[in-house]
Amino acid sequence: MSKTKDRIRSSQLGYRHELGQNFIYDEALLDALAEASGVGAEDDVLEIGPGMGTLTQALCRRARRVRAVELDARLIPLLSAYLEQYPNFSLVQGDVMQTDLAELTAPLEKPFSVVANIPYYITTPLITRLLSCGLPMKSLSLMVQREVADKLLSGPGQEGWGPLAIRCQYLCEPRLALEVPAACFTPPPKVDSAFVVMPLRATPAVQPLDEAAFFRVVGAAFSLRRKTLVNALCATLRLEHAEGATLAAAAGLPEKVRGEQLSLADFARLSDAYTHYCEKSE
Repeated sequence: MSKTKDRIRSSQLGYRHELGQNFIYDEALLDALAEASGVGAEDDVLEIGPGMGTLTQALCRRARRVRAVELDARLIPLLSAYLEQYPNFSLVQGDVMQTDLAELTAPLEKPFSVVANIPYYITTPLITRLLSCGLPMKSLSLMVQREVADKLLSGPGQEGWGPLAIRCQYLCEPRLALEVPAACFTPPPKVDSAFVVMPLRATPAVQPLDEAAFFRVVGAAFSLRRKTLVNALCATLRLEHAEGATLAAAAGLPEKVRGEQLSLADFARLSDAYTHYCEKSE
């Protein structure tokens, strides 16, 4: 039995399935994950969901500073004791979905890196929150369901292509770093996982006139996946059919095309057409 498992056993703490607690104890795998994150001696790290601190320890050995936020208050004393030898480590108890991210990351040099082995049920809202918070980040390295990893790496016309993949690829350059079978976790989840590394781009992949309009149009295009782009735009943005068709034509898109077939460049042209439409309508 690993030392970390011994710590859990001696503390009489059970795994909380409602918090998605699935921990990794294999030190070689933990080192590989920390290495894949690209974190180095000049980097500050925000770790989300340190759990029992096994990946945290590997990060502390590499990074200049590691600040972790953990939801489960029961784990705080164990984490503090386990990592007390690392002066570059600090710990906050709280819910990352409710915490003020600017305040949480205030002690970190910017841009900082994010590393997380998070409950799968908050993957999409957490990624969206991180990429929408406006804080300067270097990269996101996330343990996610393999299905989510496929979605993040998908392209136009593929099943996973949608608002999450578009937001990630607009701002980041996602890549699959490691596949992590369910058997690597304790307790093992019902699905395999993947470690995805997403370095932030220096500038977005495309440059729409209005970023908010870009994401509004993306959301509208996927709001009714089985409908054509024009019908989806009209239903969501409250346009007449002729207006929706005019926007598609202005972007050089066929009237019968579906949103899932559009590339980032297509969406940029479409959102620019929508921006011009809104300006004329004021």
